[in-house]
Amino acid sequence: MSLIEKYSHNEEGYNPFLIREGWQVAQLNYAEEQNIENITKIDVHYKTDEVFILLSGEAVLISATLQNDIPLFNTEFMQHGIVYNIPKNLWHNIAMREGSQVIIVEKSDTHLGDFEYFNLNEMQISIMKEKVEKSFDLFQ
Repeated sequence: MSLIEKYSHNEEGYNPFLIREGWQVAQLNYAEEQNIENITKIDVHYKTDEVFILLSGEAVLISATLQNDIPLFNTEFMQHGIVYNIPKNLWHNIAMREGSQVIIVEKSDTHLGDFEYFNLNEMQISIMKEKVEKSFDLFQ
């Protein structure tokens, strides 16, 4: 019998599976809403940074600052073995290709209320989508 705990998440979507006092680990597996064709919003956390680690597949982190309710996007193609930190108060989302899996580390219970969404209009979605597609294309 092993004394070491093991966790895994094989279903699609987000699952915070290891929650301890002050921190949690979650896994985000590809789901249709993370396909760049379906992303229509960005979100922000006010009480925690959010760490992303790519386990498998391909993903692009999307970050944005808002200036007069206009998002200025930045994208980062994720590489395996690299830890990416989204600081608190930074708007973000993640575009994933089918089969991708990402580990997320953040303050405990973040998924229960420390988030706000910013819905993107058609022009903003188009700009974001173009930047994400260029990031994916650079690494093909």
